[in-house]
Amino acid sequence: MKKLIIIFQIVFIVFGVQAQTKEPFNIGEIVKLESKILNEERILNIYIPESYKMENSKQYPVIYLIDGSADEDFIHISGLVQYCSFSWIDIISESIVVGIANIDRQRDFTFPTTNEEDKKDFPTTGGSENFIKFIESEVKPLIKTNYRINDESTLIGQSFGGLLATEILLKSPQLFDNFIIVSPALWWDDRSLLKLSVDKIKAPKNIYIAVGEEGPTMEGTALQLISKLQTLRRRELEKTLVIRYEFLKQYNHGNILHSAVYNAFMKFKEVQNINNKN
Repeated sequence: MKKLIIIFQIVFIVFGVQAQTKEPFNIGEIVKLESKILNEERILNIYIPESYKMENSKQYPVIYLIDGSADEDFIHISGLVQYCSFSWIDIISESIVVGIANIDRQRDFTFPTTNEEDKKDFPTTGGSENFIKFIESEVKPLIKTNYRINDESTLIGQSFGGLLATEILLKSPQLFDNFIIVSPALWWDDRSLLKLSVDKIKAPKNIYIAVGEEGPTMEGTALQLISKLQTLRRRELEKTLVIRYEFLKQYNHGNILHSAVYNAFMKFKEVQNINNKN
C-alpha cells in the first residue's frame, strides 16, 4: 500500500510539473533605433499602459527617462508610473514611459569641460549636444509617429542625467513640459551651467528639483539652480510656471530617485488640483 501511494505521488509530481506553462511577462516593448546623429544603434525601453490595447482612440502623455536601461531605472520608474496612475490613486494620468538605454552616459550626459580633473576622471565626456539632438530629432519623432500620444511630455534625470536635464531646461526648454531633476551634477565644468542666463528662455509648466544628504557641493549647486529659476517666475508672462524644491535629508545620492519622482508627481498633482479650483 505504501509503495502504491509513493507511485501515485511521483506520477502527480511529474505530471503536475509537465502541466505547468510559462510565457514571458512583458510590460512594454523594446525598440532598436539606428541613430544617424550618434552613429550607433540605441535601445528604447517603452512601458505601455494596459489600457492602451483596449482604448484605441485614447492619447497618452509621455515620460522620457534618462538612464532608462532595464538594469538602471526603467523598471522601477515604470512601476511607479503604473501605481500613481491607478484609478484609486489618481496622482498622474496613465502615461507611456520611454527609457533611453545607456551606452556611455558620461559621454552623452555632459558638455565639454575645461576642468582638467573632470577630463582626467571622465575621459569620454563632452557629447551632450549630440545626445540632445538625438532626443529631439530621432527619439521624440519616433514616439510621435508610432504611439498614440498627446502633447504632454516630462523628462526625468538624476546625477549626470540631472546635469543633462538641466542643460536641456536652460538651452532647449521647449522640448518638455515638465522637468524632474534629481541630484544634478552641477559641479561639472566649474559650475558653468549655472552661469547661463534664463532671461530669454521659454519656461515649461512644472520644474521639480530634489537633492538628498549629498554634501555641500551637490546641495549648494541645487539651491543655486533654484535661485536662478525663480527669476522666471517673476516675469509677467511666466506666472503659470511652478517650481518645487525639496531637500530630502533621509536619502543619499544612491537611493533618492524613486522617492523624489513620487514626490514630484504628488507636487504636480497638487498644482493641478489648485488650477482646477480656480
